[in-house]
Amino acid sequence: MITGKNYIGSQLKGNGDKTYRTFNPQLNIENLWEFTEATHEEIEEAVTLADQAFKIYKNCSGQEKASFLNAIADEILALGDELLEIYCIESGYPRGRAEGERGRTIFQLRSFAEMLNEGSWVEATIDTAALERQPLPKEDLRKMLMPLGPVVVFGSSNFPFAFSTAGGDTASALAAGCPVIVKSHSMHIGTGEMVASAVIKAAKKTNMPEGVFSNLIGSGVVLGASLVKHPLVKAVGFTGSIKGGRALFDLASQRPEPIPVFAEMGSINPVVILPNALENESQKWAATYAGSITLGTGQFCTNPGLLLAIKGENLDNFTAQLTEEMEKIAPSCMLHPSIKADFNLGKELLKSQKGVRTAIEYKGKIAPNYAPQTLLTIEGKTFLENPTLSHEVFGPFSILVQCDDEVQLVSIINQLDGQLTGTIISEDSEIGNYINVIDSLQNRVGRLIFNGVPTGVEVCPSMIHGGPYPASSDSRFTAVGIHAVKRWVRPFSFQNWPDKLLPLELQNENPLGISRSVNTIQTSLPIL
Repeated sequence: MITGKNYIGSQLKGNGDKTYRTFNPQLNIENLWEFTEATHEEIEEAVTLADQAFKIYKNCSGQEKASFLNAIADEILALGDELLEIYCIESGYPRGRAEGERGRTIFQLRSFAEMLNEGSWVEATIDTAALERQPLPKEDLRKMLMPLGPVVVFGSSNFPFAFSTAGGDTASALAAGCPVIVKSHSMHIGTGEMVASAVIKAAKKTNMPEGVFSNLIGSGVVLGASLVKHPLVKAVGFTGSIKGGRALFDLASQRPEPIPVFAEMGSINPVVILPNALENESQKWAATYAGSITLGTGQFCTNPGLLLAIKGENLDNFTAQLTEEMEKIAPSCMLHPSIKADFNLGKELLKSQKGVRTAIEYKGKIAPNYAPQTLLTIEGKTFLENPTLSHEVFGPFSILVQCDDEVQLVSIINQLDGQLTGTIISEDSEIGNYINVIDSLQNRVGRLIFNGVPTGVEVCPSMIHGGPYPASSDSRFTAVGIHAVKRWVRPFSFQNWPDKLLPLELQNENPLGISRSVNTIQTSLPIL
């Protein structure tokens, strides 16, 4: 049952004057349940509790933290159908999407738990002393990754489970040993509150310190800005727009003690379709990309918003086939009226640009918050001359650029901002002839895809979900997979430190049995 409470280490009811209701985009009405804004006092309490919890939580063993994460997964599952129903009501997504995203969230939590139980993620590195070395003796040095401190996580609008309250940012920060304060997304507060109740229950069951997790409610920028500027907060995780992510980045940079903001922001995910693929399999790729562009109403950060190909009869055929395939797909619901309004604004802005032609825009009757899929086409020269055309339109939208030749194609890729993904559709026999295209695309993206679609982000250690700015604020890190934990830690060295006072990961006996680098050799054996 939705209660309208905030969770601040324990279940404390919000006492602010402002209340909120979430929205049902399918029915186009406000939901009945109300939520109260967190007060300044509650914000201060949440951060103070997180700081106090850090002193204890950072020293919890990997097994203890793993038990906590597994317990969160168990408690989320225990919420059953009611959680899925609230998710669907607040997001407009179908039941299958809710079940799939919940499964992904559970898998993320359990993956980090497995990482913690195994233990070598801390990158323990030991260089033993060589006091006899001349002319200067070598000191004993030992290094490992240490948690930063309290982390603020901003819930994402388009992933109420996987990138929100107990999603990847929260799971990875908790795995690192950092308490988490979530700024719940205003579009799915009810979903977030139910997930937060599961996290709190898991924390109590596994004897985690008070304040290891908090969930705060507030609209606008006041709550978020207060958290980012708070001196006890040490890092920020964000998934959303370029405008929002950059604002948080700037706030964090202007603090007396600047802190890192790991923001996953905008991306149009360019797709290059090479000539032989157009000639031999255009119908296959037209059907595939019609599905990818409209999947989830286009509300994915990896939506293919830009298609690039070289002019010719084969491209004309592909364009007609893609148009036909997109027309077959019924429009679906967007997350919120404000998301739909932004989609319309962005779409109309690009449609109004010189030289743009509308290949398809669904003209049938649709419900208020449903989005008509749209495909625009334009000449390569015109695209190069107008930076506006490379702006992201969040929704079922793509623009197909007709390039004169490979040289122009490479010029367009080189002019693009940083992207999460880049894709090449090609016959096996032709891709080797387009090395310049491959090199240019690799320099602009975090993940390069061959003969596939960018939508769909596998949760595994080899996944990079990030890219050059503005795809993310720091292209060295991923927001998906167990290596996302590295955002919330810093390397730390002990020099000539007494063995019994070292963390277990660095002690001579290696009581945890983890793999370590000892004098440049990877081993799990003790140091004799």
